[in-house]
Amino acid sequence: MDENLNEKEIQELEEVLNTKIYPGTEILKDVGNYHFVKNGGGNDSRVLVPQPTDDPHDPLNWSPMWKGIAMGCATMLSVTLNLGPLANAPLFGDYMKEWNCTLEEAVQFTGVTILVLGFSNFLWVPLAATFGRRPVMIFSTLICAVSSIWRAQATSYNSFMGAAILNGVAAGPCETLQPQIIADIIFLHDRGKYQTLYFTMYFGSLMVGPIIAGSMAFNLGWRSFWWLNTGLLFLSLIVSLAFPETRYHRVYDSNPRVAPEPLTQPLETGSQKGKTDPNAIEHSEQDKDSLGSAAKDGGLAPVLTHQDPWLGRGKPSKAQFRLYQPFSKDQVKVLLRELWVPWYLHLFPIVEFASFAVSFTASGFLVANLSETQVFAAPPYNYSAQTIGLFNLAILAGALIGLFTNGPWSDWVAAYFTKRNGGIREPEMRLPAMIPYVFILIIGTVVMAVGYDDHWAWQVIVIVGWGCLGIQVAALPAIASTYAIDSYKPATGSLFVAITVNKNVWGYGVSKFLTPWAESSGFKVPILVNMALIVFFCSTGIIFWFWGKKMRGMTKNSIVHRL
Repeated sequence: MDENLNEKEIQELEEVLNTKIYPGTEILKDVGNYHFVKNGGGNDSRVLVPQPTDDPHDPLNWSPMWKGIAMGCATMLSVTLNLGPLANAPLFGDYMKEWNCTLEEAVQFTGVTILVLGFSNFLWVPLAATFGRRPVMIFSTLICAVSSIWRAQATSYNSFMGAAILNGVAAGPCETLQPQIIADIIFLHDRGKYQTLYFTMYFGSLMVGPIIAGSMAFNLGWRSFWWLNTGLLFLSLIVSLAFPETRYHRVYDSNPRVAPEPLTQPLETGSQKGKTDPNAIEHSEQDKDSLGSAAKDGGLAPVLTHQDPWLGRGKPSKAQFRLYQPFSKDQVKVLLRELWVPWYLHLFPIVEFASFAVSFTASGFLVANLSETQVFAAPPYNYSAQTIGLFNLAILAGALIGLFTNGPWSDWVAAYFTKRNGGIREPEMRLPAMIPYVFILIIGTVVMAVGYDDHWAWQVIVIVGWGCLGIQVAALPAIASTYAIDSYKPATGSLFVAITVNKNVWGYGVSKFLTPWAESSGFKVPILVNMALIVFFCSTGIIFWFWGKKMRGMTKNSIVHRL
């Protein structure tokens, strides 16, 4: 829904389009005399959602180079902060020897980190909303580097566990910051691609971590991996200094029927004023008279066509490279509000759907990660940590397939249903894209579960089973979370707190029950029960296909749309 439209204009559009316009509903075509900012001219032009301002420093207006720099920094943060926590799997045997602990106790190095990581976002997301994305990126990376040094030098089980907990606290932004940045700088029609990129790189780092850790432990000892991890974190810290602040308060003209003043004044960040530009549109008195006549004829009230003079040519201001954004008394309210909004969002059915869909599809991959040493280090396989780590390449290859198929696929599906709906986009139109990936998930999980217990050839388990799990984990969480973002974009950060806490609590549960359950009953029962839960929660998308818009209508006056 275009934020530049007032209540009266929305009602007029609803009458003409014969549909209710709730938050999340987007008009992707001009209607009557209502004209929206597009990404170019000609028949292939798209209405841009959100609508950018005329500010060259508005992140939506940044040039492709600056958007690429911002997204590159965000992606590196997601990868480096996330590389260590789940890299432990091939190292469990080394930890058992080093600390004289059981496999179940060694697995808790991963489980506890996952649990703490989720809840740490109750702190990081309010800080990002109050002080900006940039300081969160810098300080979280610095603390992660400290925790990595601690891990490398730990001399006892409890000391290493303390480092794992600090790692979980510091790594929280790897789960929430990039989705916020995507919502800050990327338009709706490309959001599915970038969300898929985020989940692919996020889970990809979890897949690469064990590969590197297993090889380094085999050749150089397990502590060498944590020194490498420390170096990567300091490199990420240096790169993050190039990241411009993307948090931006977008102010629109409350009376778009009045012709804009000539753009002559310099722009300040967050302002609606602009700079002189030869592409800026000036309206003659004759134009205004013709627009007024259209209103008298009983048609739609006219709105002047708006061309954004800075679209694709903007750049960050110097202020957007400050260590943190200025703090005001009003931001105290923002900080306090962000502390409780994630809890409030759990009352929203769409957020709950996204939370459980992301949580359980992620657990499909987590099961493979936590079980790899338990299966392949034991007879009849007896593989080394290095070999077990390399098996994760199959999951990574699957994730890359998910990246290159789901991004274009989910956006195409949404665009197809938008065209059938006369140019009106509803967030629910993205949901059918989940269907093929649910079947891929079932194939991968069944192959893994049965293959484990029946000791199938590793090629079948790893290439087919794990490969399919890699495909689905890059696709299904991206589709479900993008649906929730499209529905409640202003609350993207808080929304991902709700998703992350749900996901990581269940991840901690999987780390607790999988090993002892598999030791007593085999792998088929726990893994297939987990698969049944994944299919169930993904299948609830059918409910939202039919009644999701009605549910959005029930929350249309919520505070989350005014964040």
